Amino acid sequence: MIRKPFLGEVPEVMDIRTLAKYLGLGRSKIYGLIRLKRIPASRIGRQYRFSKPLVDAWLKEQLIMPLPEQQIPLFRAR
Repeated sequence: MIRKPFLGEVPEVMDIRTLAKYLGLGRSKIYGLIRLKRIPASRIGRQYRFSKPLVDAWLKEQLIMPLPEQQIPLFRAR
């Protein structure tokens, strides 16, 4: 299933449904990340809320990039 991208302004505090649209993930995947304590979440009563700045910082921490010494130079030094 192809998920539609989030359109419009993203609120500063999101619920599960909004976060799922923002990240392009299913709600069950987000609940799994919460259970594993892998995503920043706040619990208010029986509901979860997510701070957009914290989620954005979490996304930046999840980047998969090669280490600098693993990069191949495009040009050789002469």
